[in-house]
Amino acid sequence: MVFLLLSVSMKSYSNNWNSPYTSQQVNKQTLFSSFSSPPKHLDPVVSYNSNEWAFLSQVYEPPLQYHYLKRPYQVEPLTLTKMPEVKYFNQSGEAVLKNSSDIKFSEYLFELKDNIKFQNHPAFVKNASQYLYHDLTPQKLASIHNVNDFAQQATRNLEAADYVYAIKRMALRQNHSPILDSMQSYIVGLKPFSKKVTKAFSQQLKASGTKSKETYFDLNKYSISGVQVIDKTHFKIKIRGIYPQFLYWLTMNFFAPIPWEADKFYKQPGLVEKNITLDTSPVGTGPYYLAENNPNRIMRLLANPNFHDEFYPTSGLTKDSDTALLKDAGKRLPFIKEVVYSLEKESVPLWNKFLQGYYDASGVSSDSFDQAVSVSGSGSMNLTKAMQVKGIKFLSQVEPTIYYFGFNMTDPVVGGYSAKQQKLRQAISIAVNFEEYISIFMNGRGIAAQGPIPPGIYGYESGKKGMNSFLYNWNENHASRKSIEYAKKLLAEAGYPNGRKANGEVLSLYYDTAATGPDSQSQLNWYRKQFAKLGINLIIRATDYNRFQDKIRQAKGQMFSWGWNADYPDPENFMFLLYGGNATINTNGGGVNSANYDNPKFNKLFEQMKTMQNGPERLAIIKKMVHLVQKDAPWAWGFHPKSLALYHSWYKNVWPNALANNTIKYKRIDVEQRYAKQQKWNSPIIWPIILVIIFVLLSIWPLKKAYQKRQQIMLKNKKSHDLKLKGEVS
Repeated sequence: MVFLLLSVSMKSYSNNWNSPYTSQQVNKQTLFSSFSSPPKHLDPVVSYNSNEWAFLSQVYEPPLQYHYLKRPYQVEPLTLTKMPEVKYFNQSGEAVLKNSSDIKFSEYLFELKDNIKFQNHPAFVKNASQYLYHDLTPQKLASIHNVNDFAQQATRNLEAADYVYAIKRMALRQNHSPILDSMQSYIVGLKPFSKKVTKAFSQQLKASGTKSKETYFDLNKYSISGVQVIDKTHFKIKIRGIYPQFLYWLTMNFFAPIPWEADKFYKQPGLVEKNITLDTSPVGTGPYYLAENNPNRIMRLLANPNFHDEFYPTSGLTKDSDTALLKDAGKRLPFIKEVVYSLEKESVPLWNKFLQGYYDASGVSSDSFDQAVSVSGSGSMNLTKAMQVKGIKFLSQVEPTIYYFGFNMTDPVVGGYSAKQQKLRQAISIAVNFEEYISIFMNGRGIAAQGPIPPGIYGYESGKKGMNSFLYNWNENHASRKSIEYAKKLLAEAGYPNGRKANGEVLSLYYDTAATGPDSQSQLNWYRKQFAKLGINLIIRATDYNRFQDKIRQAKGQMFSWGWNADYPDPENFMFLLYGGNATINTNGGGVNSANYDNPKFNKLFEQMKTMQNGPERLAIIKKMVHLVQKDAPWAWGFHPKSLALYHSWYKNVWPNALANNTIKYKRIDVEQRYAKQQKWNSPIIWPIILVIIFVLLSIWPLKKAYQKRQQIMLKNKKSHDLKLKGEVS
């Protein structure tokens, strides 16, 4: 009996008891990942959030993309046959040469590949000449709970008109596109078009008494003068002047194609009531489609069966890169057939599941950093032995991002452009030791910024050439922060000896922040200590994020912290954070220059530099601009964060690309290796169960024997009693 129980136990638990996935998912090309916050918008014209783009960029395809492997970052065609052709025109509309000083317009010509199809979708289904699902009745909708419930699905070829339609949707104010204002200053005719269609749609809504979400507005009836369809595979966009960065915008989801059929389909009231909209159920031409959207539990992508031919890169690696990254060169994409994203709000369970092999990759939180990474005396990071034994690998790179400590340049104390005001900010910038901040709060994952441009972006210079000489000295082949004694000297020259005003009163400065939680107190105390080194009293003004944003946009803050991630790999995307024309006080709070830095010299250089092609002339201007802001110190510069990603050995073709979001199609899973390691790492420990079973059986045995003995005695006594009664009767 014991043997039988043990056999059943061993057989029942031969597979992993704790696996959150089916054996079918584990044994095929499935990527297991996670997300920490539910996506709010999956409409490409609206979404501008990295956690949303993680899904969107696998579904939608703008005209261009970043090459997966090449560095520096390089743009290449995605749905185009070649890079857009660019022609230049003067004010009269006459063609001029690229180097002409009379260029007023640039015209981009796009040629689409002719074999690209949308994913299967009910919006495309036709019954004869009529669309089957464009006029749904309540009866037809009764059994519909998501877009995959429709009995019939169809597709069609991608057309030039789909890209033009996307730009028209961007122009409609009711769609709330975050880049409309930026694009209106470049795309010819977009601003008047936006006003016209926005007004017409408002009138339609007023007349019908309906809401914009459930009302289809036919944008095909209107045209943009600078955006034209030539034929099914050709269209063109005309922009003002020269703007090379426009190509980078064309890698973003805002310019992904939208079929008008999908727009009309999703505007049906019955679907809107069920939350089946373009904002929850995207329609694209990409390598995947969204098969399941349950933002409170799971998001699931499946390979698009209609995906066009695209192949893994055959070149582009730098000399020091792992050549294994080209093992799949020339093979058809995508390799992974399903992507399962599970909601993980806490870092600890995510980390534990990664160690069990149930997530293919993971970031490293502060809680798990020491378990995963060891830092040498020189500051270099390596995996711990425990991670190496598991075959775990890691990638680390400095992100094209800056987190900065800003001064409000309109403030009477910390602002201004006089030598004394410069020295006050320089003294504070020396005292606020971001090398220490990186070590304490980021586990060493970052580098102190020397200026506004991060590594990997054209114009960034490393070493002595890029050092901020107002805050650092060059010692023993590295930059070292100037001493507190020197900072105190600058502070005295600024009129605040030992941190005191002329009347002897301690100088008090104000730091506005949205960090209100208990976990933020250690960082805020650290800031207080940095200012205390100069004798300055730092007063923290903490509030909620919305109030903090309002305060900074209205230029009512004195000092604050903020950050910026690269939209595209160009110095203009960082220098414009300090351009006077983008100051919040000059744009009614809408500008990105939160420090309100407005130096005429810098502004003039920026206007000259922003549309130039990279080269020696542009680099010389960038150097002048960086030197100006280093001296003026509108920021205390802050730091550039380092990303640290861990992944299992079975996860192939992993390569950091901070600007590309559509990279899952390049990844591959060694399914057999993953399955074997999951089995090894999660083998059930059954000996305690066996011991319990044996203990129970051993405990039962004497009880059983005692029971049997008692029963025998009772039976014997009964027989004796029966014999006695029988004798008395006779």
